[in-house]
Amino acid sequence: MTLHSPKPLGDPITHYWLVLEMARAAGVDLADAMEAGRLSHEGWAGMVERCRGCDWQRDGGCTRWLTMQDAGGAEVPGSCLNQQEFDALAEPTAPEA
Repeated sequence: MTLHSPKPLGDPITHYWLVLEMARAAGVDLADAMEAGRLSHEGWAGMVERCRGCDWQRDGGCTRWLTMQDAGGAEVPGSCLNQQEFDALAEPTAPEA
């Protein structure tokens, strides 16, 4: 039986900023999403926590990808553990009737 120790998580502050930068690249305003009720505090914290354990970020892929993006409209790569969340938040919402 082989025991594996858990991989260490990255610095929470660093990953908070990475989530914000990834959102910016995808054209997602996380604060607006929270105000609109589309993202909870727990949801945002979960995104940061997933980022902290991401192997793609650990290998520098996230940071390299972000350096090549302009604000808004980028498709978040499948390598990002938060891709589905960013995609869902980037979806336009129906206007209030």
